[in-house]
Amino acid sequence: MTKKSPSTISKLWSCSAVLAVLLIWQLMTGSGMIDAFLLPSPLQVGKTLITEFPILMEHSVITLSEAFVGLVLGILLGFFMAVIMDRFTFLYQALYPLVVLTQTIPTVAIAPLLVLWFGYEMMPKVILIIITTFFPITVGLLTGFRSADPDAVSLLQAMGAGQKQIFFYIKLPEAMDPFFSGLRISASYAVVGAVISEWLGGFGGLGVYMTRVKKAFSFDKMFAVIFLISFISLLLMHGVEFLQKLCMPWKQNPAGK
Repeated sequence: MTKKSPSTISKLWSCSAVLAVLLIWQLMTGSGMIDAFLLPSPLQVGKTLITEFPILMEHSVITLSEAFVGLVLGILLGFFMAVIMDRFTFLYQALYPLVVLTQTIPTVAIAPLLVLWFGYEMMPKVILIIITTFFPITVGLLTGFRSADPDAVSLLQAMGAGQKQIFFYIKLPEAMDPFFSGLRISASYAVVGAVISEWLGGFGGLGVYMTRVKKAFSFDKMFAVIFLISFISLLLMHGVEFLQKLCMPWKQNPAGK
């Protein structure tokens, strides 16, 4: 008999924990301990998710479009900030506190201002997603750049390599692992940031849908959206892991087998 891999066992435990929570939830709502009006059962949420699926998909396209544009721009901004702060020490000392400061501002507090300044179209939502997502990218890349092996850098310098060669052959490969770690966080933040910005105004999206059903006290539809957002975030995180395997094959096969 072949032994199960640690990753398979970990996934089994994770699935078991989720199923246990859903089972307890179903028993509590089914037995009448909690009113269905306040907390719909998982089965009721599942039925609502099926019946509302076409409408949810229409709103999901809008939310994912905003999240994708904001995430791409956040990655570009984070990469640019990390490169210039690693290259110039005075820029690191000047900009890093400002980068950290952007993360101390609650998104719920700044979102109404963005809507007031830029209206109800895509622009304020994309800006909020950029603010939310660029920080993990910047910190991850900057950490990777600064953890480059100094002996390897000195060796390339002794061989006449310039800053560009040192960056592409030493620093960038070293930063790939922390970059993808930050990207996983940013991918989930992008969807959540889009939904939060849609709460405050818009013409479509999962956040707008949640606002409408909340006013109608349709909590089953609210939970259906929550389930869908969680599922989308998990898919994005797994997509980033798949992309990491494609970009970093040496991490999967370090021995070259």
